[in-house]
Amino acid sequence: MIRAGRRRAAGGGKRIAAVASLPVLPLAWFVALQEHPPWMPAAYLGYLLVVIVVPGTMFWRRLTGGVGWFSADVVLGTAFGLAVEALVYPIGMLFNMPFAALLMPALALGVWRALPRRKLVERPTPWWSMAGAMVAVGVAAAWFVRAGSRLIPLNGSEALRPNSDAPHNLALAGELTHHFPPHVPYADGGWLTSHWAAYDHIASAHWITSVPLDVLTHRMAPFAWILLTVLGAAAVGMVLTGRAVAAPIAAGLVVAGGDLVAWPWAVSDRVFADGPFSLGQLTNPPQAFSTVLLLPLIAVTAVLLRRRTAKTRGELFRLFVAAGVLIAALALTKATALPVYATGLAVAWIYLTVRAGRLNLRALVLGVGVAAAYALTFFFVLRGAASSVRFDPGATFDSLADRMGGGSAVPVIAAVVVVGWVMPVVGALLIKRRMARDPMLVFLLAGFVAAVLGASLLADRGDTQLFFIRTGFMFGVLLATWGLGSLERRQYWIAAVALAIGVAAIYWGRYRSDKSCTSGSCFGQGLVVALVIAAIGIGVFGLVLRGSRRTWAVIAVAVLVGTTVSPTVASIRKFASPPLTDYASIAPGGIEAARFIRRNSGADDRIATNVHCHQARASHCLTGSYWIAGYAERRVLVEGWSYQARVDDSYPDGVQGPYPDQEQLQLNDEVFSNPTRQLIETLRTKYDVQWLLLDGRVSAPPKNLDKLTELRFQLGTVRVYQIYPPPRQSPLPTRTPTPTGTPAGTPSSPGFPTSTPSSPGFPTSTLSSPSFPTGTQSPGQTQPTQPFPTGSLPTSATPPVRTP
Repeated sequence: MIRAGRRRAAGGGKRIAAVASLPVLPLAWFVALQEHPPWMPAAYLGYLLVVIVVPGTMFWRRLTGGVGWFSADVVLGTAFGLAVEALVYPIGMLFNMPFAALLMPALALGVWRALPRRKLVERPTPWWSMAGAMVAVGVAAAWFVRAGSRLIPLNGSEALRPNSDAPHNLALAGELTHHFPPHVPYADGGWLTSHWAAYDHIASAHWITSVPLDVLTHRMAPFAWILLTVLGAAAVGMVLTGRAVAAPIAAGLVVAGGDLVAWPWAVSDRVFADGPFSLGQLTNPPQAFSTVLLLPLIAVTAVLLRRRTAKTRGELFRLFVAAGVLIAALALTKATALPVYATGLAVAWIYLTVRAGRLNLRALVLGVGVAAAYALTFFFVLRGAASSVRFDPGATFDSLADRMGGGSAVPVIAAVVVVGWVMPVVGALLIKRRMARDPMLVFLLAGFVAAVLGASLLADRGDTQLFFIRTGFMFGVLLATWGLGSLERRQYWIAAVALAIGVAAIYWGRYRSDKSCTSGSCFGQGLVVALVIAAIGIGVFGLVLRGSRRTWAVIAVAVLVGTTVSPTVASIRKFASPPLTDYASIAPGGIEAARFIRRNSGADDRIATNVHCHQARASHCLTGSYWIAGYAERRVLVEGWSYQARVDDSYPDGVQGPYPDQEQLQLNDEVFSNPTRQLIETLRTKYDVQWLLLDGRVSAPPKNLDKLTELRFQLGTVRVYQIYPPPRQSPLPTRTPTPTGTPAGTPSSPGFPTSTPSSPGFPTSTLSSPSFPTGTQSPGQTQPTQPFPTGSLPTSATPPVRTP
């Protein structure tokens, strides 16, 4: 009895220790988002808990029966809740119900009560496993404070100098906030033929929490998805290995692991930082969101394909429903995610069919679901738009060689990059023989190989083929986790020392590399040095231990996995400064002007502008301007249209083409050069344009524009005009008393208000005729007077005016 009491006391102490590590999550959340008012991270965190975490976990456990650990079910259930939200929100928008996500708790409660209950067999998560995962969470938060939160400035003059990625993401988030089905908001002439499910979550959170859209798009949602990637990999690692030790291993590999492409000669190009903890998680919301959704889909696939427990037809049906929800959400999120998963699934199906001598129906049903989701996405979301990806073997490495300044080293570059991609997969060598027949091993290996082939054999002018490897890299992390998680307890200290040897080898190799490599020998020098040091370390450590073959394998694999750690740290240090342009791609005063339109307009109001180029008055116009649609959250008649690739000074001239509707573009531009009453009325009646935004850096304001419209806002180089319908003519003549004087700011002619002159750089607001609508803001209200954005508006607690 005394021993039993001691065991209970020890068990209670471990549970307390495990629970004590949980506050790391909210602490990391608020510390990483400390630049914003406390109510913003608190509101978003409350939204996650009430609308996503609790309902998602209820859905997950009822549909899948759980994976054996409650902690893993909570993480995977949260990701499943995001998938449900991504499908519920657009349905709600079709019926003008942007708050539809609030129905998820009630829906989850209904599913929980309707489906039959059964006792779930669960194991407690050891305190050290949970504490190890929380250490990785703390590292992620520190990384976000150090580098992630600085990549896209929200305040000050630096906010005017982004490349086109950030405004493009903000424009799509604004479009999904107010319209469904979505159109191209910055060139409002057709349907949005790209994947948009990631922005459903941002839009839904914006409606319910009132957190500003730019804060959600560039800060809170990416950071939440990074944390879910870390914890989701830990949960899937536990599912694959059946051991709690896999949780801290997987979380640590996500945070610290990487590839070998982040060398001094490649680290300057952030496109080639391809680990799951790379900058792509911040600058590309669909990629980050697809990684979160992919993890629970892998877990469901493991439960279905392994057949470790007998399943009734009802249980199988619920598992397929869970997989179907995730597949549908993933198909709407990222074009490069499902092909990697589908390839792994197809190879696993062939393997299971050949091994059993009959068709494997479970994998076949999953494959049919993937094909159906792809077909529906192609015809109803992408609207049959042709992909710009082409078959061009080696073009990826040619592109890298061109950017590094020399084309003679292409074979060496290709070898170094591919070795870096493949390095995490060596962890599969540690998986024990009894697990070699596991279909999930075949699934992960095939998916990773498909990702490498896709990135190597395909090409696109925006290098979008690299997103294949960014998806597949998670497969490599899971394989390395599976291998390292299969070790015996006494072997972990050996693996820890070997990992340190690998880190030291890659540090020395990078130190020996020239930062301005242009020859093949220079590109390969660092890798050769690192591999030589790694081989020496493996040999010396192995001889000292005089271990078995298994011990030698542990040492070799751990050393090679360790070589992927240092480049990640180096890339973090490199990208601590935001990658900004040398010029203001956003006009001074433009952010405030766009927000003024948002506050004083309806969701269906449309804007015309003279801004099309990423750089004003550039010798070559890169038509990648999206900031007006992003900050105004309104559709723009013609702003930018080179949206198939990021646009900045590093991209060649060929990334864009002429605007497809030249007549519309000519009409749009003429109103800012030679406006007439008929031209403005055509814009208002034919194209529903109610606002004009003019950037003085592009063209000077026409003298008669003030007489034909009303100047509503002026700041920096930007002017905002509002278009009103012409006055109605009275059928009978009336006598109007002749005024003795015209007060400043009153209409000087019937129907067309004039603006009071103001000093350049200061906003003005004129009194308008009572017969004209002036929006939600009083016409006489004083506008902001700062000459440059100060950042107070991005974190304002005042929610934007919304209309159905």
